[in-house]
Amino acid sequence: YRSSTLTILNVVWAPQMTVQPHNHEMWAMIGIYGGREDNIFWRRNENTIEASGADALCQGDVSVLGKNVIHSVLNPVRRMTLALHVYGGDFFSDGRREWDPEDLTERPFDIDASRALFSEANERFAGA
Repeated sequence: YRSSTLTILNVVWAPQMTVQPHNHEMWAMIGIYGGREDNIFWRRNENTIEASGADALCQGDVSVLGKNVIHSVLNPVRRMTLALHVYGGDFFSDGRREWDPEDLTERPFDIDASRALFSEANERFAGA
């Protein structure tokens, strides 16, 4: 579901898939109904971001993320992770940011690259 005030996504994560640090610019709720999702939380420093915490979400867990949260996500298990993500706005709108996973430089969020990341990871898993 997608509107200007709410987005609901059924997210399927392939095994060992990682998503670089990013923000949402809106609150988010994540509910895991299969597998596991590991989050690393980041905070801004003078020039980039630095790790500030972590959380592992397992089947049945729910996490609430505030508007200003920056996080990266990993599916560390050998099966698909299944989650419902609810966002307090249009998840696909402009204004979100992401950080390069190697040098942690900030850039605009690239939704097309994110979609391709999920597709490629799912294709790899299906072909394994």
